[in-house]
Amino acid sequence: MSNSKDEKLITAMAEAGVGYGHRTSRLHPKMKPYIEGVRAGVHLIDLGKTAEKLQEALSFLSKIKKDNKQVLLVGTKVQVQSLILEVAQEVEMPYVNQRWLGGTLTNFKIISQRIRDLIEKETQREKGEFERYTKKEQLEIDREIDRLKRNFEGLKTMKELPSAVFIVDLDKNELAAQEARRKDIKVIGLVDTSLNPELVDYPIPANDDALSSVSFILEEVKKVLK
Repeated sequence: MSNSKDEKLITAMAEAGVGYGHRTSRLHPKMKPYIEGVRAGVHLIDLGKTAEKLQEALSFLSKIKKDNKQVLLVGTKVQVQSLILEVAQEVEMPYVNQRWLGGTLTNFKIISQRIRDLIEKETQREKGEFERYTKKEQLEIDREIDRLKRNFEGLKTMKELPSAVFIVDLDKNELAAQEARRKDIKVIGLVDTSLNPELVDYPIPANDDALSSVSFILEEVKKVLK
């Protein structure tokens, strides 16, 4: 990146609140290299280093896109659920925006079967194949489909393990990162000042609580995955 582009990116990130970390008492020791200072008892992230790490992550994601591989987008905090859904649909990538199910990556064979169950049941319902059942039985089938959709809707297009997992709320989805690394899948993640950056392969030091911050980073991701 040129200096002017770098400065422009840093200014935009500052305006989006990307640089606001947590209170100083919550600092993870391994985040010290990414800290620029303190304001009102809150750590400020060095946005120059965020810009550098963001570009590293985007370059990696760009390569995955060129290779026609998939990136699994993960964000399950209530405030980011709709954002993850919107971005995933725009870039046509799989996503998890509800609860992360243990084994999603490490037991993908079983998860794949559940995804097939969902697709099969939805197809049968669309064809009216359940109309021969009683209303009570149809209601039970509808509830089962709804339950499957909550858990697996975002994974329907994931026919094989993804090449990378992008996590916006690592504090809530550390299990997703652990599963990915066990399967040698690269992990990209937003890392706030209270988190261990070594949990992921491509850490992006950033505020992971403010919707404006998460949205800004995801917009940059969207540009390289579209």
